[in-house]
Amino acid sequence: MSACTLYYNPDCSKCRGALELLEGRGIAPHIVRYLDAPPDAAALERLVGLLGGNARVLLRADEPEYGALGLDDPGLDNAALIAAIVAHPRLLQRPIVVAGGKAAIGRPPQRVLDIF
Repeated sequence: MSACTLYYNPDCSKCRGALELLEGRGIAPHIVRYLDAPPDAAALERLVGLLGGNARVLLRADEPEYGALGLDDPGLDNAALIAAIVAHPRLLQRPIVVAGGKAAIGRPPQRVLDIF
């Protein structure tokens, strides 16, 4: 099947579930362990575009950094939110799958199949 990329944290059950779903369908994704190799601002901007244009979709609001950095401020633009994720990659929502010019956040993991 088509090549894809999976933004992945091995400690996350939803990431492991998404990987299992993909592999069960014969899809061997390129795995990006984003905590070990964080995406840069350009990669995050691309993800934002594929996911609908608002960087808030990439944020994990339950991470301590979210509150500590005041990321709930509605006045923050995409550039500020992306800069926060670059500096604190734990803020990146997971899992994210990119394939065929589309992206999906796997919450629940089955959503990653929507782009295939």
